[in-house]
Amino acid sequence: MKKTHPYYRDSIYVHLNDRDQYVVSSGIEFFEFASSIGDSLNNLLLLEHKYDDGDFNRHTLFDYVPEDRIHKLSAENVSAYGDFCWIDFEEVEALNVLTGQEIAELLYLGHIKHHLKLPFYNHLGNRFAYLAREDGWLNKIYYRNFNDFFRMLGNVLAGKMGELKPEKTLLGIKKKKLYPAVSKEILKALMPALKEGAVFSLRKVQQNRNRLEIPIWIIGDFTDMDDMHDEFKVASKGEPHGKLVYDKKLKEWSLLSQ
Repeated sequence: MKKTHPYYRDSIYVHLNDRDQYVVSSGIEFFEFASSIGDSLNNLLLLEHKYDDGDFNRHTLFDYVPEDRIHKLSAENVSAYGDFCWIDFEEVEALNVLTGQEIAELLYLGHIKHHLKLPFYNHLGNRFAYLAREDGWLNKIYYRNFNDFFRMLGNVLAGKMGELKPEKTLLGIKKKKLYPAVSKEILKALMPALKEGAVFSLRKVQQNRNRLEIPIWIIGDFTDMDDMHDEFKVASKGEPHGKLVYDKKLKEWSLLSQ
């Protein structure tokens, strides 16, 4: 599991489990998640990590990162940590009223990467539980509200397109192109595909003067990302199941189903 596959950074795999409120993904890293989720991210309680600049909570024996230092954590190479797991929380004082049972649930969550009960605690006010084995390669994120997921994904897709398809200035210097986020409404229309497991391939983007198309293949439910990429390599030889289309003149995204 060493991210040696050429499609690692220019494709996004998503499998959405609406019953248990989590998304398994590959191709989205913590710094992209943090920058794309915006003001929904509060303090982070670190369940599994190798970050050496967190604060220590004596009640839970967990480290945590205050909200004003998340930017520093997001600049770290957290994929090198191996396991990187956290939940967000609103107030430090709330950590001190976590019960022994709740602390045990969080320990299990970080270690096993699965819940004993859905990992949302009203006194913490957490919106997420972020569980990664080698961040960006295999991530499992619980969402209290899937609107946060669709907002994040729409921002990440736009950001990746800007990185992978830069513009050239008059001097021939490449610069990042800014694309608008893909709307939540468009991505919600893809729910049936995402619930099966789908890949957005930025490597196979097609464009002309008027439009740009991100192809989407439905490939199934995977927890082994090497197997997922092998399946995608085969599936991508055929026609995609849909496309996200960007109209360069209107500067708008739309969904084209096959």
